[in-house]
Amino acid sequence: MVTVIAETSGNSLHPVTAQLVGAAGGDATVLCAGGVGAAEAAALSGVAKVVSVEGDCFASFDGGAWASAMGSLTEGRVIAASTANGREIASRMAAAKGVAVVQDVTNISGNTVTRPIYSGKAMETITVADDTILTLRPNTFPAADGGGSAAVNTVNQSADVATSVKEAIAKASERLDVSDADVIISGGRGMGSIENFSHLESIADQLGAAVGASRAVVDEWGMSHSMQVGQTGKTVNPSLYIAVGISGAIQHLAGMRSSKYIVAINKDADAPIFGVADYGIVATWEEALPALADALSNL
Repeated sequence: MVTVIAETSGNSLHPVTAQLVGAAGGDATVLCAGGVGAAEAAALSGVAKVVSVEGDCFASFDGGAWASAMGSLTEGRVIAASTANGREIASRMAAAKGVAVVQDVTNISGNTVTRPIYSGKAMETITVADDTILTLRPNTFPAADGGGSAAVNTVNQSADVATSVKEAIAKASERLDVSDADVIISGGRGMGSIENFSHLESIADQLGAAVGASRAVVDEWGMSHSMQVGQTGKTVNPSLYIAVGISGAIQHLAGMRSSKYIVAINKDADAPIFGVADYGIVATWEEALPALADALSNL
């Protein structure tokens, strides 16, 4: 028995949930916080049951409240997405249950799981108990197909869990989040200023990509932390990662080196980023991005 904690995006199911169901291997129970995405989850192949967990606490995200509300409804192994929300829910749920939690899993084989350690320089293989809670790295497991027809049960937890304090911060835009995008274009100090990120956004619009940033940009220019890729930001695993004006500090590489293809654009031919890149362009962003935009327009 495997319980999947559904990941949501706005008022719909996040695509990573299908990956969690695929990793579960069939007969999964999916818990949908606030009832969001319940019908979508029921339509996934491999889902045996969907529980729509409703209540006042789901009006805004509170890891403690959500973990408390859903914890008593879980059975067997629990898996969630290795996102900011998923990690917090998994950790809090594991603490409450007194069980282990393993974060950022990239492979599951029975009771053996694998995850990256030492900033992605090595892989750790662990034998876990049946009740260990796992978070899975997005874009590393095949997604479950559609065609399912699971039953949806509704459970109201309003009386059991205190209502959380509502978040006052709204999303600045509906642009893709770097943690689940299949294509990412990220910028660093080499972009010159935060205003120049508009050129990355333009390329991202052409590619249907997310826009990321290095830690230096976030710390020094005030870019949103939600865009930060790296050891202290988000770990990403896209099919294509384009690094523009990013030198390639080890902390940044830890968050993106597992990307399928890496393209680096930097004016310094000796920049460490070229050591992990599949394709490298020694140029400034002013030289490279207009040429890239023109090439994409002609596709």
